[in-house]
Amino acid sequence: MEEMERFLQVNASMGLMLETTARLDAHRNSPGKDPEVRIEMIENAGKLRIPFTTGLLLGIGESMGDREESLMIIRDLARRYGHIQEVIIQNFCPKEGTPMAGYSPVDPEEICLTIRMARDILPDDVAIQIPPNLADASSLILCGVDDLGGVSPLTIDYVNPEHPWPEIRELEHLIGDARLMERLCIYPRYIEKGWYSPQLAPLIRRLDQIVEERNNGNTEG
Repeated sequence: MEEMERFLQVNASMGLMLETTARLDAHRNSPGKDPEVRIEMIENAGKLRIPFTTGLLLGIGESMGDREESLMIIRDLARRYGHIQEVIIQNFCPKEGTPMAGYSPVDPEEICLTIRMARDILPDDVAIQIPPNLADASSLILCGVDDLGGVSPLTIDYVNPEHPWPEIRELEHLIGDARLMERLCIYPRYIEKGWYSPQLAPLIRRLDQIVEERNNGNTEG
């Protein structure tokens, strides 16, 4: 918790995937992925009023019941502290040469069902995000997705480098009638509440104004 307090001075938001509350073979050699350890960190973020991102990783051996339990844990933390700004529903992508190379990818219908369940369980002000380089945004938007996360024209997805980020124009095409809007890593309601370090205030206010102008169609300056 002390480390998080230090990071808070230079980070407008933080995040950690819960992945699942289930104890799975996929995590047996990774003590940092113990569900209790991760839940404690997410809760500590709430105590420190850190705008936070978490999420589920689908297809690592968990059941639909495990996903429901995980979402309810996140919901309870969000209600208690009000710090969860978004929940990522991410499909696991098996990689050759790893112990989980033989795992079957989760099919789009199952991802959609999980997104719908998340929308039913989570508070209305918690966004549901998918990574658009790993899943089909064009179909999942209709399942309840309202955020596509960070897409960089400068860097790769270092966890999944074999899946390049889609171009902005491609995303605009994928989402159909929905409107693509830029945002900061800290959601507007937390900017209004002042949930950030005073030393970050000038930068956050300046960037917030720039983003608002871009979203309103004013790109001057």
